[in-house]
Amino acid sequence: MKALITFMPEGKSAQVRPGTTVLLAAAKARVHIRTRCGGNAACLMCKIKAAPGSALSPPQAGELRKLGALRHEGYRLACQARVAGDSVVSVPEDPLRAAVRRQLEKNRERQDMVRPDPEGEDL
Repeated sequence: MKALITFMPEGKSAQVRPGTTVLLAAAKARVHIRTRCGGNAACLMCKIKAAPGSALSPPQAGELRKLGALRHEGYRLACQARVAGDSVVSVPEDPLRAAVRRQLEKNRERQDMVRPDPEGEDL
């Protein structure tokens, strides 16, 4: 029996066997989750947030130590959390991508402020 895991905000999903790490399930769904340590719970880059009702394995001691207070907010490490049943997880936006997106949004706002309104001009 396979479980369906869905990655938000992209909405991509994959069918995986129970026991598969969320990190491997993400790769199968073609969802990029950043990691630097190769899945050894050493870098904290693969944080995900499990939606209420998601069926993931209980966190082990090492993961709990690494997450600290974040575990109370529903965060897990994708390299350590294993799919136990149908689940929905959110993948936080990459910090560099978020910075670029914010800069582009600011540039668009500035352009909108400078651009004259064609309907407001008298011809």
